[in-house]
Amino acid sequence: MPITPTLHTQRLVLQPLQLGDAPAIQERFAHWEVVRYLNAAVPWPYPADGALSYLRDVALPAIALGKEWHWTIRLLSQPANLIGSISLMDAVDNNRGFWLAPEYQGKGLMGEACEAVDAFWFQTLNRESMRVPKAAPNTGSRRISERAGMHKVSSEEKDFVSGRFACDLWEITQDQWLARRKNGGEGEV
Repeated sequence: MPITPTLHTQRLVLQPLQLGDAPAIQERFAHWEVVRYLNAAVPWPYPADGALSYLRDVALPAIALGKEWHWTIRLLSQPANLIGSISLMDAVDNNRGFWLAPEYQGKGLMGEACEAVDAFWFQTLNRESMRVPKAAPNTGSRRISERAGMHKVSSEEKDFVSGRFACDLWEITQDQWLARRKNGGEGEV
């Protein structure tokens, strides 16, 4: 399995996750605006060692096994400032997840990060499709999927940090993704 590379976009640098990122993640992640639409497995209130435990016991071991790829999101203009995280997972119906500190949301940054990791998923890892679950009320996340050319394939009730909601499953195939790239990100899926 390929190691997690550093990725660059127009405004971002996506750096491979490290254990030393735990304090910054703890500070940025432990906010209701960030966690409310995440899977109910995320503990809330977030424990004081939540980020360290997650990195040490979940994310870094999955990376070592070649089943997951995790990046921190940082502005190119402020590379020391962690503002979020994005991950790819080799799991059934759950291939990408992300979060962004509230003050950086609504600026197109997550869409930019998704473009970079989606390219890694389809080009480097050569995956046939990407499936992404999300809480139906999470309109910002839904818009990111729509702009990327994904389409909703199913919906079922699931538990999230803020309660039980419809969980919509979004998908794009490698062929659809390649066709959109060929057309400059436009086109039907």
